Amino acid sequence: WCKSQVYVCVLVLEGTQLLTAWQIGAAVIQSSTFAGWFAEKAIDSNRGFQQLNTTCTSTLNESNPWWRLDLLDVYRVSEVVITSRNDSYAEQINGAEIRIGNSLENNGSNNPICAVISTIPAGESYNFTCNGMVGHYVIIHIPGDWKILSLCEVEVYGYLAENLAVVGAAIQSSTSEDWIAEKAIDRGLQQLYAGCSSTLSETNPWWRLDLHHIYRVNRVVVTNRNDCCAERINGAEIRIGNSLENNGSNNPICAVIPAIPAGESYSYSCGGMEGRYVNLIIPGDMKTLTLCEVKVYGEGKPLILLLDVRISDNNYVFTCIIFIIF
Repeated sequence: WCKSQVYVCVLVLEGTQLLTAWQIGAAVIQSSTFAGWFAEKAIDSNRGFQQLNTTCTSTLNESNPWWRLDLLDVYRVSEVVITSRNDSYAEQINGAEIRIGNSLENNGSNNPICAVISTIPAGESYNFTCNGMVGHYVIIHIPGDWKILSLCEVEVYGYLAENLAVVGAAIQSSTSEDWIAEKAIDRGLQQLYAGCSSTLSETNPWWRLDLHHIYRVNRVVVTNRNDCCAERINGAEIRIGNSLENNGSNNPICAVIPAIPAGESYSYSCGGMEGRYVNLIIPGDMKTLTLCEVKVYGEGKPLILLLDVRISDNNYVFTCIIFIIF
């Protein structure tokens, strides 16, 4: 006789990016600068053990000083390593907060906290675990009055969060010169005429991204043009769904964009809306839709890949139904 049992096996395929430190290509800024202690010195791969004034950053004595790293894309941050200055002022780092997220509100200091630095001995490097927090920005911030923020090195480790847009296909209602739809998903670095899409001036212009599969979309990030015409994005609708009716513009709305300042990137939460298509549309006459970057983040729906895989083990037959979650 034979006993038969059914098991459900779930295989989760995650990103294959290696654990990486981002030191080259990122952009840094701080709330103020003391003498030549510039913000960039915290990512120069020199922990400042010898000449402090040439290898460390420092703000002025002020309220709520901050230092911010722009990773230029959205990452899952595993760990942040901070090196303190190697002199008698090491205690200035005490109470600093490490924040990670996508918001620039309050100079990024409203983003979620990874860790609070109680103290770091002079000249030492301490590791702070962030458990895969997702963010475009890493902020070091000391709350309070009469504070100085000085950093001799900031190292960030993690991996790139998957931007679904880069493997999609883009199309738009019309094209102005060579401002083709694909330029909104090329991960370009804001060279306006080389890196942005644009329609003609028309009624209800739209741009559509085909993700090729149905995804649960958590967030859409839109980067506006960095010139005279930033206000043209005002009123644009972000729609997500599976319909191509009316060029996809009848799909449910994720968000309406009231405005995005010139050259900035704003993030819109879509709460896991399901869809193959991401549409941006500006309703109305004589409208122009220009996009310098569109990034889409989410997860795939479970897909049944194999059914009824039978494995014999003595008197037992196991049936394994395999799901792959992309």
